[in-house]
Amino acid sequence: MHKNNLSAERTSELIEILAERFTSNMHRHKDLDWQQILVKLQQHPEKLWSLDQMEISGGEPDVIRCDQDSHTYLFIDCSPESPMRRSLCYDHQAWESRKANKPSGNAVDMASVMGVEILSEQQYRELQLLGKFDRKTSSWIKTPDSVRNLGGALFCDFRYDMVFTYHNGADSYYAARGFRGCLEI
Repeated sequence: MHKNNLSAERTSELIEILAERFTSNMHRHKDLDWQQILVKLQQHPEKLWSLDQMEISGGEPDVIRCDQDSHTYLFIDCSPESPMRRSLCYDHQAWESRKANKPSGNAVDMASVMGVEILSEQQYRELQLLGKFDRKTSSWIKTPDSVRNLGGALFCDFRYDMVFTYHNGADSYYAARGFRGCLEI
């Protein structure tokens, strides 16, 4: 079996988890039909591995929308707090620049290995319309080159009933900061 393929047993378990989450959170996707999503998942079994990576790292992925033009579904980490992929600096360059106390890794590379993207600020704000996420944690978001080239990186959280976007040195890392992934299928 290829390393990025799931066993038949794990595929069945994951589909069951995703179906239950979909049904339990209809407010996130009122106009979507699970059977259509299931067909799309079956057409793209290679994407199940990435969804499983989101799941086993505590992301609780759920579909939040369908692009009607491309007929692609967007899955996002919907765990109440930033998934347990935390204490990561922003990207490899930031990780390399640390001379001491390097974290175990970085968010951009970890997302790439998982086969997902880090949320953009727009996607993060869209997620917050579906619930209240990151009330105690924060999540790195895609950072514009203009900020990253100056050594910074952006992150968001939800406090005082609103989304805040902040900056930090890209090489910083905190136990309460992770990243949320998204995956188009």
